[in-house]
Parts: sequence; C-alpha cells; structure tokens
Amino acid sequence: MNPSDFNNPVPWPSPEPEASIPAPTPIESPAASPAADPPPAMAHPPAAAPVVVPVPFDPADAPPDDSFGDILSQFEQTQQVHGKGSQVTGTVVSITDEWVFVDLGRKNDGVVPAEKFRNTAGEMTARKGAQLSLTITSRDEHGIYLLDTLHAPPPPKDWTALEDAFSENRIIRAKVVEAVKGGLRVDVGMRGFLPASRSGTRNESEMMALIGQDIECRITKLDKEKDDIVVDRRGLIEERANASKQEIFASLSEGAIVSGPVRSLTDYGAFVDLGGIDGLLHVADISWNRVGKPGDLLTVGDVVQVKILKISRETQKVSLGMKQLKPEPWSQVGEKYHVGTRIKGSVVRLTDFGAFVELEPGIDGMVHVSEMSWTKKIRKPADALTVGETVEVQILQVNPADKRIALGLRQVMGDPWAVMDQKYPIGSSVEGKVVSLQKFGAFIDISEGVEGMIHVGDITHEKRLEHPSDALKVGQVVTAQVLEIDKERRRLRLGMKQLLPTRTDDFIGEHKVGDTVTGRVADVHDGRAKVDLGEGVFAQCRWASKKAASPEAAKSGGSSADVSSLSAMLAQRWKQGAGGPAADDSPRAGQVRSFRITALDPAAKKIDVELV
Repeated sequence: MNPSDFNNPVPWPSPEPEASIPAPTPIESPAASPAADPPPAMAHPPAAAPVVVPVPFDPADAPPDDSFGDILSQFEQTQQVHGKGSQVTGTVVSITDEWVFVDLGRKNDGVVPAEKFRNTAGEMTARKGAQLSLTITSRDEHGIYLLDTLHAPPPPKDWTALEDAFSENRIIRAKVVEAVKGGLRVDVGMRGFLPASRSGTRNESEMMALIGQDIECRITKLDKEKDDIVVDRRGLIEERANASKQEIFASLSEGAIVSGPVRSLTDYGAFVDLGGIDGLLHVADISWNRVGKPGDLLTVGDVVQVKILKISRETQKVSLGMKQLKPEPWSQVGEKYHVGTRIKGSVVRLTDFGAFVELEPGIDGMVHVSEMSWTKKIRKPADALTVGETVEVQILQVNPADKRIALGLRQVMGDPWAVMDQKYPIGSSVEGKVVSLQKFGAFIDISEGVEGMIHVGDITHEKRLEHPSDALKVGQVVTAQVLEIDKERRRLRLGMKQLLPTRTDDFIGEHKVGDTVTGRVADVHDGRAKVDLGEGVFAQCRWASKKAASPEAAKSGGSSADVSSLSAMLAQRWKQGAGGPAADDSPRAGQVRSFRITALDPAAKKIDVELV
C-alpha cells in the first residue's frame, strides 16, 4: 500500500457476478449516495459510506467434496469488512515519520497519520507491538483502511447537548474550519474557538495543518448568552500521552535490558527514549573508562542497548546503564596487578594531591605527590607531570575492594641517596649552583634534585659572616668539599673554606721536620700545650714531666731506666744553681719558648713540636 494513494481515492468497484453464482446485493457505493462527503485531501481520505466488497470466487478452486454453501461460509468468516466510523482494534507493526502501520487481523491492514501520536513536545507516543483502539475513516482501492484515533461522537447539534458535554467534561468531536486571530475556529455544532496555546501543536505550520480535520477536544468555556464556546485539544493529548507513559512505565522492570534512541545529551548524561518515556543514562554509567562528557561517545539518534538500573515509582524516573552490560575491569585486578611490578600508563587527570594514571581502560591508579621524586619537593603534580604523558610507574599497593591502586613514580628512577657515599665520598670536591640563601647557610644544587648545605661558618676563613649573602648570591657556581653525609635524614653538609689555602697551609709549605721555631704557649692541659707560632698558626707540643724523669722514677723503671736522660737532667739542674728556675721545667701559659718541629700533616693541617 502506498499512503499517497489516499490523495486520489477511487470508489470501490462492485465485481460482476459469475454466471453460476448469484451476486450478493451490494451496499450503496459512495458515488450513488448523494449524502456522501466529497473526497478530502491526503490528510483526510474519502469518508465513504460502509461498503462491502466481495472478492471474486472461482468454484474451480474449491475442493470437489465441499458444497458451495460451505465454501461461502468459510469465505465470509475469513473476510471482515468495516465501514466508516467503525471501531477496530489493531497492533502497530511499523512506524515511519508520516504513518503508523496497523495490523487489524484477518489480513486487513490500516494506517494512521503519525502526527496523531505525537505529543506537544513532538515525541512519538506509539510503539511497535502496541494494541490500539481506532476508528475507520475510509478505505482505498487496495483495501487499506485509513484510521484515526478519534473516538468521540459527531458534534452536538444544540445548546442542550453542548451544555451536557461541558458539565460532564466529555470529549467531543469538532471540525477545524479556519485560522483566526489567536487560534482556530472550529465547528462543534455551534461556532467555537480553539486557542493556539491549547491546540496541541508546536508551531504555526502544524496548527495550520489542522484546518479541515476532525479533532477531539473538550469544552472549557461555554457562554450561551454571548455565544462563546472555547475548546481545548492540548489537555486531551497530554492526558493520553501520560496514560501511554504510565502503561510503558508499568511494563519496565529493574535489571531488564532494553534499547532505544538517544533523544538528547547534557553535561551529566544522555536521555534515551524507551518508547514514550525517557531514561537517564548518567555519564558515569556510559563506560568503565572515564568519560569527560556524554558527547564524546554518543550522538543524538544513536540506538543504544542499556540496562535498567533503578526505577522510581514515585518520581517516575528510570536510571540506565551501558557499562553494566560488560564485565567490570576491577573484578580481575587482584590477579593482574602485583605489588612491586612496574607498568606503563597514561596520565589522565591531575589533582591537588596526586596524578591518576590509566593502566588499562577502566583501571586507574594514583601517584601521590609524595611519590613523585626522591629529591625535589613537589608542591603540585603539574610541576612533574602533564595530562596525556606516558609514564612508567611501580605498583605500591592494590586494593580491589576499594578500587584503588597506589603507584610510585620515584621508585622507577632509583634513590640517589642510596649511593650518595659512593658518588660523593667525604673529603671529595663538588661543584654546584647556589639555589637559596638562609640565615644559617646556603643551599647548593650539586646534581639532579640533590642539594647540599654550606653552613655560614664554613664559607670563608677571612672573617665572621653575619649572613651568607655577604659572600654568596643565588645562581653563583661554587666549589665545596663534602664534610658529612646523613642518608636517613637526606642531608649533605658541605664546606667552602676547607678548600681555600690557610696560613697553616702556608706555614707547612715553608717549613720541614727538624726546623727550630719560637712560639708562645697559649694553653697547657694534661701534658699537652697549644703553641701559637704566629698569625693564627698553632702547633701541639708534648713533653715528659719531671716526675717521670726523676731518680725515683728511674729506679721504679728497673734496669731499663734511661740513665743518659737522668744524667742530662742532673747536669741541667747543676748549671742552674741554687738561684735557677724551679725544678719542674714544663711549659706554662704565656711563656715564649723554642720548639723543634717533629711532624707536619698538610691534609689534616696539623703541626707537632717539642721543647728545645
């Protein structure tokens, strides 16, 4: 059947009776009926009077054992012919933009204009498989019925009938006559007015298409004295749409898998048409992967298969999910990922506390900001990583129950402090740039992320500095000596003055062991004396006390006593005489004495002397 055939309706022909079969008496055809309506346009196929169209029957087709009466009876049972205005029930078998195709049973088919099933939002309320109660308006030469959703009786013919319809809020039929200011003029037996806002159309062109059509409506205002009748079509359409939605809503169940087209997209999800009602497919339920916005994966008109997650009978809202139709990636995380394993992934998101790395679609791990570097203090993840960057990370912790995987970035780089004493042994020289100055010292960057600290007292020998800025500035490249390494606290102590020549270095360079020098005793303690050799050069002096060298001490030492040392001591006392110095000849603080150099150690900057 071609729906365009309704534009040129043809009267139903009456077949010529067979010679051997009496022709049934035909019902009066539209052409013979003076009261028949003229053929309307395509939107309104000819409203013909009830007509019976018998199908020619060939007796040769009948089985030889059957009588003609039996054959005719069987034929009448298989054919149902309905006239104009008849109420029929059918099943929707197909839907296009213009027509809804209906199976009426008994090999009878019909069509309904699709606009009859569109609500005020333009949504199709009919769905395939739905059972509809319809009214026949006409039939074409192919035997296809043109149907309508109208069930209301013809318009009332007097005020009393109109008053009854108004008081009972009954549905009545009206014919749209013409467009007037603000709406349409309709014929309800009397002249009535249908406001444009209550026409149930979306725009002016749709409203103009109603002219000449029969519509169903309710009377909302009836003033007999002023001859004022106002009708409403929109409310009736909305009521039927809501009833259809209720029927559809009642047929849905949680856990069911359904399909439908994407009707609209928002930032938070997509609305899917479930045959007259919309279900919300939240952005978080579209895919196990992280989805920025629904438009990244869906477009309006896409037919998607979804699972009904939740139905709210109170609010009549339906929640849908697409990802629930696929296995959850986290169900196998415990078997696939193990602590200590290194894996590559893509940085998908940065937060204030860390970076999320996609290990596979739907599986993200998090690198905390504290696990990004061994040496640098990372204040925000963006200082170390960028979205889209591919990085190698190490799995630190796996918690499938909470859907969390802790990752580490610095673990794959190696801890430089683990080999710090090998790379920078104590006493070695390093070079670096001054990165910051504090009151107590200067911080030097000596390698990638490794900083050392030079105390203010280790910058120079020349003078006492109040602040490192008195001798250094940020960005200056300096050379320093490694003084101390603390792996646990990750601290490296450096010194600059230790690499500068001192007066002690000059003194050691100008003298040799055995040279006699003069110095002032600066301090005496426990058989040792600190001797000032001038210009801040100090030496250490040891000596043997008189008690250790006395005859008594010699006796106590046995036969091994140093007799020559004892003789020298006695000779010295004889030379001094009774008025000489005290018997104890050990140095005293403030004395200026002669000393002989016994040892020089340039590395330790150490000088040892003895009394002459």
